[in-house]
Amino acid sequence: MPGIYIHIPFCKQACNYCDFHFSTSLTTKDAFLNALKKEIEVQKEYLKGDKISTIYFGGGTPSLLSESELMNIFETLEKHFVISPDAEITLEANPDDLTKEKIKQLKATPINRLSIGIQSFYDEDLKLMNRAHNAKEAITAVKAAQDSGFENITIDLIYGIQTLTNSHWKNNLTAAFDLEVKHISAYCLTVEPKTAMAHQVKMGQLKNVDEHQSAEQFEIMLDKMKKNNFIQYEISNFCKQGFYSKHNSNYWRKENYLGLGPSAHSYNGHSRQWNISNNPLYIQSLEKGKLNVEKEELTAEQKYNEYILTSLRTMWGTDLNYIEQTFGKEYSAHSLTEAEKYVETKKVLHQKNKLLLSDEGKLFADKIASDLFIIK
Repeated sequence: MPGIYIHIPFCKQACNYCDFHFSTSLTTKDAFLNALKKEIEVQKEYLKGDKISTIYFGGGTPSLLSESELMNIFETLEKHFVISPDAEITLEANPDDLTKEKIKQLKATPINRLSIGIQSFYDEDLKLMNRAHNAKEAITAVKAAQDSGFENITIDLIYGIQTLTNSHWKNNLTAAFDLEVKHISAYCLTVEPKTAMAHQVKMGQLKNVDEHQSAEQFEIMLDKMKKNNFIQYEISNFCKQGFYSKHNSNYWRKENYLGLGPSAHSYNGHSRQWNISNNPLYIQSLEKGKLNVEKEELTAEQKYNEYILTSLRTMWGTDLNYIEQTFGKEYSAHSLTEAEKYVETKKVLHQKNKLLLSDEGKLFADKIASDLFIIK
């Protein structure tokens, strides 16, 4: 079943590694929320009446929204979409927002899953990334959410940070396990163009990410996750049995989804479209009842390449039978031929007509995927 992603484009302050669309000014928040409700109505037919299985509030910082603001969004969604009674409803939150009172308010909404952006349990790492919280607040926020009855909690961690030693990375993972969260997303720091961190690196104020150390920390993570019974169901995502992210799994399994809010992307199996990454222009267009959106009809090659890119990253792997049935024998033969050199070096496993990355292969996932692409 399809899902809905809602982009809340506001943050208290800018993390210096982030290249997502957001604003640190809240002056247009009310106008944005009105525009969002109009977009929900405008896009009510996009998913063709299918029941919604997941809703995901991302950003930006969705935890900046009040209980009443969130409830207004839910009321508008329920008016125009059929939402499954057991839908997974996730909200991204910063630890500094998760006071006991805030958590109580969130518990009063339909939200049943929290994604808490911790990134590190060391203050020096948090300062380097210009995060708004400290390590103590991170631990307090998770425990407070658990005490309030949130059982489905995921936390984000980042490795490869310039100040993060291998020893500290091990301690970060141990701290996460000690909190007994059921899901962990762990990402390698990337210095994205046009970010504050990219400027610091360019000016010589900060070293670039050390790829060798990042690879070491990735391998440390795989070892400790396995020892603590976390399933790596996607390269950057780990969970206890039964706590997969349904929303993200839908992305990787090519389910349809609707993206709402500035910069949000939508996919219906045939085309992809994305809203303008500009809050005032997004608001202005919807005040006129129109979407400011770009659209791309996907070719067979693009659909195939996207399937390779997403499926190869998961524990379910790339299904050669699916490729043959969906795209034809030429595509499945190409996949197998291009994968052969990686099968020989044991970076890719060929099992039950599926291609799966080995632990070593996961370090080269993007390269392997690109070699399997078809470019015409």
